[in-house]
Amino acid sequence: MDDLDDVLQSVGPRLRSVRQERGETLAQLSASTGISVSTLSRLESGQRKPTLELLLLLARAHQVQLDELIDAPVTGDPRVHLRPFKRHGTTFIPLSRRPGGVQAYKQILPPHWPGYEPGPPDQKVHEGYEWLYVLSGRVRLLLGEHDVILTQGEVAEFDTRTPHAFANPGPEPTEILALFGPQGERMHVRARPAAR
Repeated sequence: MDDLDDVLQSVGPRLRSVRQERGETLAQLSASTGISVSTLSRLESGQRKPTLELLLLLARAHQVQLDELIDAPVTGDPRVHLRPFKRHGTTFIPLSRRPGGVQAYKQILPPHWPGYEPGPPDQKVHEGYEWLYVLSGRVRLLLGEHDVILTQGEVAEFDTRTPHAFANPGPEPTEILALFGPQGERMHVRARPAAR
């Protein structure tokens, strides 16, 4: 019974973490789930125990499996069950399972995405640090005043507080591997062992 109590007590902080990771406010989550802001707030603070009905609505809204949302004990199955989702016309396939910390995604940009006319796409800023590797195709990366084309096998990394935008200038889909650290964590990549 202690294990069940521990799981239930950890649900509130996990709900808050997942929501904040996605950059959603309580009001936005309320609008997408139909759960009142006060109920969401009480769930996140641990003042209300979650019901299965509420957890299912939240798992669907966050596009995560229920066991990920409540941090259920590991069942021994080592496979990562990939649940693709679309955002702004591009497909994201999560490759990491835990909210917070560095997140890994395979991202598929459709041809000529985002369908911009002659001008470049709008650059955005947000907290974090990003590393991306082009698996196939080409990526147009606008980073501040830089405008570069990355091709298969090329890597870029940058602080996401620098204005940035991506585009697929080609006629074929582009696939990238992206690592994103929401708190500005830098990735550490070693191509070969250090010299001795």
